[in-house]
Amino acid sequence: MPLDTATGIKHLSRADPVMRALMKQVGPCLLKPGARGDHFTTILRAIVGQQLSAKAAETIFQRIAALHPNGRKILPADILAAPDATLRAAGLSNAKTIYVKDLAAHVETGRLNFARLIRRSDEEIIDALVAVKGIGRWTAEMFLIFRLGRPDVWAIDDLGLRNAVRNLYGIEPTKPHLIEVAEPWRPWRSVASWYLWRSLANTAPSLGNETKAVPV
Repeated sequence: MPLDTATGIKHLSRADPVMRALMKQVGPCLLKPGARGDHFTTILRAIVGQQLSAKAAETIFQRIAALHPNGRKILPADILAAPDATLRAAGLSNAKTIYVKDLAAHVETGRLNFARLIRRSDEEIIDALVAVKGIGRWTAEMFLIFRLGRPDVWAIDDLGLRNAVRNLYGIEPTKPHLIEVAEPWRPWRSVASWYLWRSLANTAPSLGNETKAVPV
């Protein structure tokens, strides 16, 4: 089922009075799937941006993108061909150098085939992505929401979502409580998540930083 924010809003408004009040306060849903670049560069940006500010992450990513000999978009082969020392000089840590090489190897060898992957279920996509070093479940879930536009993703490990549930519903965000509170939102939990993030700040999350309450 494709993402349809208008249908999602109607469903959430009927299903949950707390969510209905939040949506009225926030206004229209501006969740628009699709990130800069293709699937590979989206995940590459996510790895580069882990634990960094958006500005620092973009600076490093542009240095890495410049490694392409013809100035075109960075390809898995470019990452694999780059010496580790070159990637570290661009600003990657030792660990992230290993991570981006592993991502590139997965794509280059076909172990991670995005053309086939995007036709699979959410959980199958998550399983395939977390097999790459440096990619955790949160990053895979954000890829599902903000790159692929999957409508029913509920990232219960996200600190921002947990804080929003605590604030709005007055419950401790344990795993059972988080599962229970979100059950009426199906199959539009991605839309509900966007509103919960907006209840904390005028920002929406993106791939790259898993430590902030509202990843930006």
